[in-house]
Amino acid sequence: MFFSPAPAQPLPLAELHMHIEGSLEPEMLLRLARRNAVSLPTEDLETLRGRYKFDDLQSFLNLYYESMRVLRTERDYTELADAYLERAARAGVVRAEIFFDPQTHLENGIPLDVVFNGLSASLDSARERFGVSADLILCVERHRGPEAAERVLREALEFRDRFIGLGMDSAEVGYPPAPFKPVYDIARAEGLHLVAHAGEEAGPDYIWQALDVLGVERIDHGVRALEDPALVDRLVAEQIPLTVCPLSNVSLKVFRELGHHTLPEMIGRGLMVTINSDDPAYFGGYLDDNFAALRGELGIDEETVARLAENSIRASFAPEAEKAGWLAQIAAARGADA
Repeated sequence: MFFSPAPAQPLPLAELHMHIEGSLEPEMLLRLARRNAVSLPTEDLETLRGRYKFDDLQSFLNLYYESMRVLRTERDYTELADAYLERAARAGVVRAEIFFDPQTHLENGIPLDVVFNGLSASLDSARERFGVSADLILCVERHRGPEAAERVLREALEFRDRFIGLGMDSAEVGYPPAPFKPVYDIARAEGLHLVAHAGEEAGPDYIWQALDVLGVERIDHGVRALEDPALVDRLVAEQIPLTVCPLSNVSLKVFRELGHHTLPEMIGRGLMVTINSDDPAYFGGYLDDNFAALRGELGIDEETVARLAENSIRASFAPEAEKAGWLAQIAAARGADA
């Protein structure tokens, strides 16, 4: 191994698959519930922590959406984003492209301006305060259907300067990408970047649809791509990024344990893999925790860590000049320890 970064100076990383609502730690959940007079099933911290264990994606989503009820004011959203960005900076994150779910907030009676104003108050000053370049990607929840997705996107276009992309999340099986083509066409016409969750619960056909029907630039998750050799060939040839979330995959039983994860094979096949935390409060760790687990349980060496860091920067939607600067930092670190 040629590079062993000091904990205080990790390699620059981009986090490309992270849901801001998924960084709602139990302590903050309790604090916001009390501040906003929102009733929770329990106010015992340890009991609440015990709920952060899941059998599958749907069991997680049930708690995830329930917990979002505590977010009521601009201040709440700002504090949530601040807490994530401060923690991410300690992990070496220099670029964060952050998902958020406006449909659930609207269902909870929170106007879009509250959501956008609260999150933007944090992100707009993140570079100065935390050293993190950060932008929002609006996610539509596939289980609500394409018509609802189109409605929320059109409503959110009033705040077009506050977000850079469109994504799609929530329950995957039974909600294929193809019906959402009209929504993605609108987003493309607006100049938004396009991403979509695919190939986590559902198979490779969902990844094909996301690429060929929606025209996405990145695939979020994508771990089931290996089931289709032709798909792997395409992903490798076009170097389409896959935003893999190892600890999330284990928490949601996509893989029984981290030692069974196909990440080493994905890297060995030449796929453009990036590492991300997904919903770090719920899935056992932030970006540095994911890398620590990969080192400890999969034996990922520092050369591979550096390549994954490079992948994350290249796959980001940051300005090219910024990307070049971060890539130069990684190259310098590699050269110093060669």
